[in-house]
Amino acid sequence: MFIYNAWYVAAFAADIEPGKTLGRKYLNKAVVLFRTESGEIAALEDRCSHRAMPLSAGHVDGDVIRCCYHGVEFDGKGTCTRIPNQARIPAAANVRHYPVVEKDHLIWIWMGEPALADPSIIVDSPEHNDPKWSWRPYNFPVKANWQLIIDNILDLTHVPYIHARTIGGNPEQHYNADTKVEFDGRKVTLLRKMPNSIPPKSYIDAGGFKGRVDRWQEVRFEPGIGMTCRVNAGGCDAGTGAYEGKRDHGFMLANNHFITPETETTSHYLWTICTTAPKESGVPDVLFDQFFDTITEDEVTLEAQQRRIDDEPDRAFVGIASDGAVNQARRLLSAMQEAEDGGKVAA
Repeated sequence: MFIYNAWYVAAFAADIEPGKTLGRKYLNKAVVLFRTESGEIAALEDRCSHRAMPLSAGHVDGDVIRCCYHGVEFDGKGTCTRIPNQARIPAAANVRHYPVVEKDHLIWIWMGEPALADPSIIVDSPEHNDPKWSWRPYNFPVKANWQLIIDNILDLTHVPYIHARTIGGNPEQHYNADTKVEFDGRKVTLLRKMPNSIPPKSYIDAGGFKGRVDRWQEVRFEPGIGMTCRVNAGGCDAGTGAYEGKRDHGFMLANNHFITPETETTSHYLWTICTTAPKESGVPDVLFDQFFDTITEDEVTLEAQQRRIDDEPDRAFVGIASDGAVNQARRLLSAMQEAEDGGKVAA
């Protein structure tokens, strides 16, 4: 299952170097990304209309991309602008163009109906531009279905087991956490409080805690403004007002998860880890390295799941009590796909 009429992160802005091409597959479609001489990002189908040569193997020259096979050229909108030794250019020579937006150091792509692509709805990532925050980008190619990644982020009861060495903490604290799931038809929000908790290793390293802490985890999934899960988390010394909003004296982090399907069983998992810990303290680098290990643990888990699902693809999951946010997200995505399918039938 794919949702086409949605914004996905195609790459980090720094991945698109001037004069270079970047070929990737999104939602089973081969796409070439490149930056024109004027600095604009372009996304075209990665297939020359002449003899199906991947345009990503070609060359960027000014504001056009040139096929390396016979020199056919295309501008950033997919219009064929030149065929060597041929004056007339047929309309059939044009290739598909995908809407793209560069925002907050991210490149967003719309794989569906171009007329429906509204850049104004794309979710903000303010930490990427705020000097109070340090952040680091990562891109994991994961051999697992994209919905499994969303499930994993929205089900934080896995944290003490999969991430025992890093952000885990005590399993009982996680299962007994004060948990609330909110769903308004557009987004799923998971709110968790773990008062008087023993801080995990990463929190001690980042926050310098000497005793117990009041932890929070807040996850928001709103696919209509970008296929993103945003996790706000952190901790303060126990009893110092974390749950009343007094958090500036504690440790805060934001983890932005950008999930983009590659195929039915592989995904682009782009994410950033952001923290308010002072840069000069050295804590951000320690934290970033630990979260790299954390997401690597997730990657191993997701790929193991996918292998077993591939063995018996029609076998259903058995639900448990902690699946509330996951179930709401699945219902939301199913409704979005049904709306797309209904639109196609109507059209």
